[in-house]
Amino acid sequence: MKPIPEREERILKFLGLAARAGRTVVGVPLICTALQQAKKDKTPLVVLLAGNCATNTKKRITDRTAFYGVPLVELQIDTEALALYVGKRDAAVAAVGITEQHLAGAILAIQKEDI
Repeated sequence: MKPIPEREERILKFLGLAARAGRTVVGVPLICTALQQAKKDKTPLVVLLAGNCATNTKKRITDRTAFYGVPLVELQIDTEALALYVGKRDAAVAAVGITEQHLAGAILAIQKEDI
């Protein structure tokens, strides 16, 4: 496994907190549905995307987040590592949505530090 950059490591720590709190939407189909339905506590406020996801998956998530005005953070880690951070063993997860406002804000603040 490649070393994870410090910025991504900090983002992934917040992702772990959100996963333990049950404030994540895991997987592309569930994220697309949650964005479309826009329920109060189930709507992703930020979406994290694995770096090695398929081109079609990347386009689907990019288009949906742009349409609904949800920030998208592309990570350098692969789908298997992203799955481990949300507690999915023996799986691959291309995208994870964070539904908790403060954790999403912290992730966006880390993202903006490097820009």
